[in-house]
Amino acid sequence: MTKKDTFKLVSWNVNGIRSVIRKGFWEWLEKTAADVLCLQEVKADAHQIEDLFASHNYQIHWNAAQRKGYSGIATFSLHPPLSLNHGLGNALFDAEGRITVAEYPAFTLLNLYFPNSQHGLLRLPYKLDFCDAVSSFCNSLRQEGKRLVLCGDFNVAHRAIDLKNPKQNENNPGFTADERAWMDKFVDAGYVDIFRRRHPDEPGHYTWWTYRLNARERNIGWRIDYFFVTEELVSQVRDAYIMKEVMGSDHCPVGLELEYTP
Repeated sequence: MTKKDTFKLVSWNVNGIRSVIRKGFWEWLEKTAADVLCLQEVKADAHQIEDLFASHNYQIHWNAAQRKGYSGIATFSLHPPLSLNHGLGNALFDAEGRITVAEYPAFTLLNLYFPNSQHGLLRLPYKLDFCDAVSSFCNSLRQEGKRLVLCGDFNVAHRAIDLKNPKQNENNPGFTADERAWMDKFVDAGYVDIFRRRHPDEPGHYTWWTYRLNARERNIGWRIDYFFVTEELVSQVRDAYIMKEVMGSDHCPVGLELEYTP
């Protein structure tokens, strides 16, 4: 199989795109050679940072939050999507810039940034409502015959294997019974956590580390950034991986390679 037969997708919560641009983002993207790059928590809209952009071959599709310096996602694509939509059709969620849907000939790609339940679980009800809205939206796309790829920061460690210290974090934001139960239902509905499918029993794979206590150096982390695919796409997956060596954020990128020629 040649390079042109592989479609490479990368997802990364950058925790501020202005920050990662100053840390060599464009050089990294050129080396990575992703066909599509999905960013979360960009904390900016396009006109705020146009002076930081170098020349490049990507179309960039922004979905910024109404609140400045908060949330927001961006989808970088070398290949123009057939169609592009932002939001779930619910103003309560869409104001925070949390979803972009890009239609390609062989699949539909959702770039997602799930809310954080926050300290004291103050936003847990909002988070769970968002989760249910995403499930309903995805199910409706599947009923139309769409094959789905979902990526982004889900802000949930699904199982004990997905974080270093599960016992100490029970009922903490991102590892509550309610959040994990939603992900159980999501997986049972036919959405495949493709990294875990390919690495079913391997511990120590994380995508987020707190900045405190040298957590990243000690690999005390959480796996909360995912690629999910619908079951009919599993056979087209060539690789799924975590790019833990990439610095610049408290998250690292995750990647997916599909057998597909644009």
